[in-house]
Amino acid sequence: MKITWLGHSGFRIEIADQILLIDPWLQGNPAFPEGRENEAMEGTTAIFLTHGHGDHASSTLPVARTTDAMIYCIHELSIILGAEGAQVTGFGKGGTITLGEGEDTVEVTMVNAVHSSSIDFKDGAPAYAGQPAGFMISGEGHTIYVSGDTDIMADMEWFADLHQPDIGILCAGGHYTMDMKRAAYVCQKFFDFKTVIPCHWGTFPLLAQSCDELVYALEDGVVKVPEVLVPIEI
Repeated sequence: MKITWLGHSGFRIEIADQILLIDPWLQGNPAFPEGRENEAMEGTTAIFLTHGHGDHASSTLPVARTTDAMIYCIHELSIILGAEGAQVTGFGKGGTITLGEGEDTVEVTMVNAVHSSSIDFKDGAPAYAGQPAGFMISGEGHTIYVSGDTDIMADMEWFADLHQPDIGILCAGGHYTMDMKRAAYVCQKFFDFKTVIPCHWGTFPLLAQSCDELVYALEDGVVKVPEVLVPIEI
């Protein structure tokens, strides 16, 4: 399995025979190197969106057109994207998308997140885009918890109990989401992650510029501070 950060909250996850893009904000992302979009998109089989904000979803339509990949997201956002001609499948929290077959099956379950969601990157007032979400991605004997944009929530206790994720991709930049201290608390209080990958940091001055607080709070080697387009192999 390879998990590659695309800057901010975007990820490329190579798992079983699938290549998933999570919140692939490529165009206009200060953390993503211009001209390397094809490298990020190559072989994509599916796109998953946590919510509609521009720093997560504004590149989705061009990425989907280039890759011919299906977009999976919450129902209301799927209607908005579908109206613009995208291949899209809407689903809801508790729902599971199954990709692949046999031993190569990957299951993606939508779970709750505490944030907001709107199309805020077009002219006019922001448009409601359903609720924000996270994902549990299971395959190759691992489960990855993609938190999406969220704060701490009590739901995380039963997430850990039911899904038992061993890898956490956690927003941790603060201001709009939980910060490094709160992300560390989540890891200590609820989960038993073997690998933690922080995201939603460093992109803008308002956000945390370092992951040191999270790194020092957890056991040595658990936190993998990502570098853009450098795969983390699990």
